[in-house]
This record gives sequence, structure tokens and C-alpha cells, in this order.
Amino acid sequence: MAAKDLIFVLDFGGQYAHLIANRVRRLGVYSEIKDPLTPLAELRKAKGIILSGGPGSVYDSQGTPYNPELFKTRKPVLGICYGHQVMGHELGGKVVPGTVKEYGKAALMVKKKEGLFAGLSDHETVWMSHGDTVARLPPGFEIIGSTPDCPHAAIADFKRRMFGVQFHVEVTHTPQGGRMLKNFLFKVCKCKKSWNVKGFAAQKVKELRREVGKKNVFLLISGGVDSVVSLALLNKAIGSKRIYALHVDHGFMRKEESLAVERALKKLKMSPLHVVDAGKEFYEALRGVVEPEQKRKVIGGLFVKLANQELRRLNLKPEDWLLGQGTIYPDTIESAGTRHACRIKTHHNRIDSLKEMMEAGLLVEPIKELYKDEVRELGVQLGLPGAIVKRHPFPGPGLAIRALCSNGQTEPVPEGLGERVNALASKFGLKAQVLPLRSVGVQGDERTYRLAVALQGQASWTALEECSTRLTNEVKEVNRVVWLLEPKAIESVRVRPGYLTRSRLDSLREADDVVNQAMAKTRWYDRIWQFPVVLVPLAVNAGEGESIVLRPVFSTEAMTAKFAPLPPALVEKMVKGIRKLKGITAVFYDVTHKPPATICWE
Repeated sequence: MAAKDLIFVLDFGGQYAHLIANRVRRLGVYSEIKDPLTPLAELRKAKGIILSGGPGSVYDSQGTPYNPELFKTRKPVLGICYGHQVMGHELGGKVVPGTVKEYGKAALMVKKKEGLFAGLSDHETVWMSHGDTVARLPPGFEIIGSTPDCPHAAIADFKRRMFGVQFHVEVTHTPQGGRMLKNFLFKVCKCKKSWNVKGFAAQKVKELRREVGKKNVFLLISGGVDSVVSLALLNKAIGSKRIYALHVDHGFMRKEESLAVERALKKLKMSPLHVVDAGKEFYEALRGVVEPEQKRKVIGGLFVKLANQELRRLNLKPEDWLLGQGTIYPDTIESAGTRHACRIKTHHNRIDSLKEMMEAGLLVEPIKELYKDEVRELGVQLGLPGAIVKRHPFPGPGLAIRALCSNGQTEPVPEGLGERVNALASKFGLKAQVLPLRSVGVQGDERTYRLAVALQGQASWTALEECSTRLTNEVKEVNRVVWLLEPKAIESVRVRPGYLTRSRLDSLREADDVVNQAMAKTRWYDRIWQFPVVLVPLAVNAGEGESIVLRPVFSTEAMTAKFAPLPPALVEKMVKGIRKLKGITAVFYDVTHKPPATICWE
């Protein structure tokens, strides 16, 4: 179906730039990602322009370069987050560091219900992720929406059809964000629906035939929906006999998961699955490694090494084969895969050696431009069973990145931080304890590696959410908040040494199995998106063991997530089962959204 209208999304390096383009396409308007330096003549081809979020500050000399003439197209412009600040800065306003940083849910008071906000309510929930703010409006602009911490949360110059919003309209956690985008596309830009994705599978099959040519594909397959959909597409494109599907059991799979994957793939009657037990090699290569980025790079490198070893074992000529994997777009964007993006974490399928293979035309990735929700939809179109399509995401490195490692060194806690977080938590009837270890977060489109805070005491999920948001917004040293489930209070806490050993991973496997067994018996398995169970090297009180963190989340595309508040009886069942396991001294519940925290801790 030919697209008549076109929207350009200028990518300033934000984590959600391609998500914006995806949302626009899903609304029936064709969109393309463009560099902010795109010439004016090219920009004028679009019916409207959207400026994405991005890391850094517009007033900084290191800010993302852009073509200032983009505001001279006489086409409608929507600036989102960093793009909102670019608009404010370039057109004569002033952008400064915010007194309060906003990450996660915020309450927007709508002041003008026309243009972008046509048909909205007086108050709307929006999703924030920013540190800077537009302090002075450019000439011709007016305020159309505010939050308690951001007076200029939404601005507009109706005459020039320019709008700026500090929050993210493209994420599912801005409930009316889709309506705002519709208003921009159809009321402001006057676009018509002229594009759809129903023909994606057929189009992708044709592309894969051209891309693969006469070669064969050596496909790394975990058994999750991404790799299985990739296998299904390749089967349609080149036939099962030209695909060697390899499942590497690296020793970090869930309990009996490799066996379950093998059985599930056998029922599909596609290319036969070959399984390699490589736990010994992975444990040896990761001996003593504690740094999260290094873990991911070692694992990614070993996957490639084992694939090459298998090729040699089978006497297959490397020049006749391409390496295939089920990479999806969030893997690329979080690994700094676009020109201006910051690296949040290096996904195992985006290490340097794989990038070199991609540039050399030796790598095939059938679904690399899709998000998880689109992959599931494609899986349905391809006729895959619900058990595979609805399966919770499980990272390629498996439990290796759900087991935090440490050499026993305690992270220093800044002087006075404990008093500050405790004072804030007391407003919600809770006590707060700074945990002496760090986790990965994403704040203002940049990677953070900051301390976690544990809340203690009885509270509703709403109070925990509000307290968590306040802590991560107002205390810059913190990017994650957890709630203590067991024991009832923290008397002492220390970091103990913990590496990727088989015995340690076996403990995590058992805790993960307790959670999965409890979830499988309820409707909550299908309601939540993912449920990481995380092992952290924290000994609480007099115990010598470690701690488990429960991390259920709601999401659709992994770029944003909300922690999922499960029924108390279900949580209690999980805690009771985990406390029976040897070597576990405490159980926590992660009550942080993404942003400011990533879904997994590493």
C-alpha cells in the first residue's frame, strides 16, 4: 500500500526515537527517521516534523548538532522532551537545569484544549524523563499544560503550528499520548491514513531472499518469541534445509528450560533444533567478572565463538553461511546503535565483533526493526502457538544478568544521604535504607549507575509508587527503589562476594522456579509483561546468604515499564517459597518504573 503522507522523526539520540516512528506508523501514517542535520529542502517533503528526545543539554557545547533551519519549513513541528528544549532554546527561550528532576509518572494540568490537546480532560497522566527544563518561553509561545514540578510542561505557538511537550507522548504510560499524536497528525498536519503493516511478513520474506542469496543461515535461537519468529520467517524465505538452528545452553537458563525449548521447537516442525551444552565454557570465561558491561561482552563473544566452532565441527565452509539472530530494536537503541544515542547497556547481540559482521554483510537479523509487541503480532500472523507468542521475554544472557556480582567491596554512601531519603520516606509512613550497591538505570536518555534504596514498613502500592517516584526524582544519587518483604526490618546490611558460579546460579534458578510456578497458576502470568527474579549479593541482618528481588513489570515494547503491583496473597506465597531456599536472607520487591530504572538491574 503506497503511502501518500510522510512524517519525519528527527533522531536526537533519545531512547524512544524509533518508538515515535513506530507509533506514527501504527496510526496509519508513514514515518521515517532522519538526522537532525537533514537539509531544509529534504525536510520540506514531510507533512510534519517530530523532534525526539535525547541525552545531554541543549545549552551544552556537546549537545546534539541540528539544522536550525528545521523551524523554517512552515510545516507543523512537535518537540518531545529534548526536542521540546531544542525548540525553546533555538526560538529565543531559555533552557536551564531543573530544580527537580522528573522520572516516571507525573500529573499534567491541561490549560488549553485545542490543537495537540483537543478533546483531553483537565488533568492527564504523563510520563517524564528529564533533568533540564524550559524556564522562559520563546516569543509567540504560550503555556498549554503544566505539572507541579514543570510549569512549562507543554507549550504552543498556534499561529506557526509548533508544539513542545516535556513529557513523552509516544510511550504507553502516557495514557492519552496516542490521542495527542493523533491530534498532531490529523488535526494539525492534516494527514490521511495511507499506510499499514499487514504486508510486513510477505515483504520481509522477499527481503530475506535477496539478503541471504545463495548462502545458508546459522541461526542462534534461545527459544523466546524473537528467535522463533526469526526462524519462522527464514523458513518461509529460504526453506528449512538451509538453516542450522543452534540453541546454546550456557548454564544460565531457567530450571529445565533448554529441554522445554527443544520440545516446543520440535512440535513446530520447522528447521530441526541442535543443542550445545556450553555451561563449562561460559562459567570459565566469566570467572571473577563482576562488571555488568564486561559480562555482556564476554557472553556475546562466546556465542559467536561457539557458532564458529560448530561450523568447523560440521565441516561447513564459513563463506557459505551467514550468522542469524533474533535481535529486536530495543537491543540496538540501548546499545547506542543510533548516531546520537547513549549506551544504556550493551546487549549480547550488539557487541563489537557482531557489529563488524553486520557491516561486512555476514549477519542476518529478520526482525531488527521491530519492537516486542510487533514481534508478537507477527508471530500470530505466522501461525505460531500462543505458548510461544505470549511467553515472557527472557534475555539472551539468561540469568547471568539477573545475578548481580561483587568482589565484596561496599559502594560508598554519600554523607547525609541516609537522612535525606529517610526524611522523604517518612512522609509516606515508611523508613528508608540506602543499599550499598548500584544498578543500571536510564534517566534523561542517559545511562546511570546509581544506588538503590530499600523502603521498610506497611504501605499501599499507590504510596510505594509515589514514594519511589519522589526519591528518584529528588535524590540524584538514587535510580532504584525496592520494598522490603522479608524480614520485617533491616538491622544491618553488607555486600558479600558473589560471582557467576554454578552453585550460585542454581540458587537463583530455584527462586525463579518458585515465582514461575506461583504465577502459572494465576491469570497474572498473561497480564504482566515480564517477571525478572534478581539475585543480589546483599547479606541482611545476621545472615550469611544473599537477597532476592522480585521485579514484575507491565510494558509492551521494553522501552518503558511500570512495576506491577501483584495481589498480596500471591506475593506472600512467593516469599514463603523463596524463604525455604538455602542461603536467602531477604526478599525485596522492586517498585521502580522505567525510567528511571532499567527492567533488569544490569
